[in-house]
Order: sequence, then structure tokens, then C-alpha cells
Amino acid sequence: MHAAGRALAAAMRRLLGALAAGEINTVIARFVDDWPTRLPPRTGTTATLPVLRWLPSLAAASNGGAAAAGSAAANCADVAEKLIRTASDLTWQQTYTRRDLDEAFLDNYGWTELFGLRGPLVSERLSGGFLLLGPHTLYPRHRHEAEEFYVPLSGTAAWQQGDGIWREKIVGSPIHHASFEPHAMHTADQPLLALYLWRGAQLTGSARLDD
Repeated sequence: MHAAGRALAAAMRRLLGALAAGEINTVIARFVDDWPTRLPPRTGTTATLPVLRWLPSLAAASNGGAAAAGSAAANCADVAEKLIRTASDLTWQQTYTRRDLDEAFLDNYGWTELFGLRGPLVSERLSGGFLLLGPHTLYPRHRHEAEEFYVPLSGTAAWQQGDGIWREKIVGSPIHHASFEPHAMHTADQPLLALYLWRGAQLTGSARLDD
């Protein structure tokens, strides 16, 4: 797993480089500056969730379009394919319980940390992993202390930041959330696979649902 995990982390780093353009450069630079130079292994266990049933149906970067043209599209597909191959060796988790959200949501939601303070690869300043949402799933407004960077890898979803309007984000669209900025996601007919990166002092903190 550790060799495959390092290869996946390297693919994530290449994707950031492919996305670096225009104003997003400033955001990407902060995450690149904290990118771990070493990723020592950590002993852990694997865990699965019902949402993983959607992995076989994911076509990497199938909705790439213009926003993920060229090398960004290829890198999105590379990351997605590597993740799908190694998904069963990772620990898939949920932040919430049935006291917070209903069973339909929990059956279509999960995330896994590849590197950070909890994942199979150790990184102390930056954590990175993947979010998976099933079709027709609303991830309600939530927020967290860590600054966050998302890149959809497969599937199309609508995203809301703060009190802004919902905007559809296709594969390869960089999405940045400032610390404690509320945000939400809503999938349509396809499941969503997205890369996430967290940076900040609270890498082990949890997202908090808004009332």
C-alpha cells in the first residue's frame, strides 16, 4: 500500500501543477509550500463504507470539458484511476452519525485521508485525501478551521460557498474554501469523486454542520 500511496500522492502533486494558472496560483502556492517532502508510513487498518459501491461506475474525468483541458484532464484521470485501484487498502470514514444526518446520506457519503496526521502516510503540515458522494446527495452547509482545496476528479456537482449561488463544477475545477467558510455540495445523476487538501493548525479537526 505504501508504494501505491506514494504514487497516488505524487499524482496529486502533479495535478496541482497542471492546475496552476491565473489567480488560483496564489492558493495553490500555499498548498505546494506545505507539500511533504517525505511520506513515512504509518501502521493502520482498512475500513469500507456503503458509498464505495459507486466506485466501479466512476469514469475518470468523463465530464472534463474545457475547464480540465489538456494536462489537467489527464492528471485528473490519473489520480482517479490510482485512487480506484487502491481504495480497498484505505480507511474510509464518516464525520457524522445518524444523530446528525439521515441514513440515505450516510449510505452515500465517505472520505479517506491518504496523508496527514491520520492517514497511512505521515504529513504534519498538510493532509490530503478524497471525498466520495453518491448520486442525488446533498452534503449540507458545513465549515471547519482548516483551509481547504478541492478538485473534482469524476462526476459533476453543484457547490455553494457562503451565501453565494449554487455553481456547477466540472472535473478539474479548482475550489478553495477559506478557514471557517461555510460550503455545501449537491450531486445530480452521477457520483462525485473529489480530491481534497487541508492545511492549517487543526488537521485533525472535524467539519461542523451549520444549524
